[in-house]
Amino acid sequence: MFDPKPVTLAGPHARLTPLAAEHAPGLLALGADADIWTWLPSRPAESPAAMERWIAEALAARDAGTEVPFAILDADGALAGSTRYLAIERAHRRLEIGWTWLGPAHRRTAVNTQCKMLLLSHAFDDLGAVRVEFKTDHLNTRSREAILRLGATQEGVFRKHRQRPDGTWRDSVWFSILDTEWPRVRERLQARLTRGA
Repeated sequence: MFDPKPVTLAGPHARLTPLAAEHAPGLLALGADADIWTWLPSRPAESPAAMERWIAEALAARDAGTEVPFAILDADGALAGSTRYLAIERAHRRLEIGWTWLGPAHRRTAVNTQCKMLLLSHAFDDLGAVRVEFKTDHLNTRSREAILRLGATQEGVFRKHRQRPDGTWRDSVWFSILDTEWPRVRERLQARLTRGA
C-alpha cells in the first residue's frame, strides 16, 4: 500500500530523520543566509517564532497525511537542512519531493544527491510510487538544472501558479520521474555518489 509515513533514511553521505520541534534552533542558524529563501514560498528563518511556526505547520501537514517532512543530517550527524515529501496522492501512488534547502556549507556537496537518492529509492522501491514530481520557480535556474541532472523530465510550466512573498507571480516548472524511468535515474545517481558529487 502506498502510504508515506515518517521514517529515517540513511546513506553514506547523509541521513534523513523525521522533522521535530527540537530541530528549530539548528535550522534557524542554518537559515541565516537569505539566499536560501529567494525561491521558497516563506521565510521561516526570520525569527525563532517564524521557524517554530514553520515546523509546527509541517508537523500538522504530517499529521494530516499530506506531507512527510525531514531534517537533513550530514555524514557526521550535523544538521544540514530540510526536505519533504508533499502533495501525497495515495490513490494515484504519486508524491512530490520539495521544500529542500541546505545551509551554505552543504550546498554543491554529495549531501543533496544522497538526499534525492534516499527519497526516490524509498518512494519507488519501498512504497511503490509510480510518479515522483518536482516543481520550481521558472526563474530559479540553479534548481531547474539540478532537477534535470537527476534525470527528471520537464513537463511544462504552470503560469501564475503561486504568488511570491514579495507579491510578484511565479510561474512553476513541473518535472517528473516515473517508475519505469527510476532504474536509469538510480544508476545515474549512484554514479554521482560514487564520485562524491
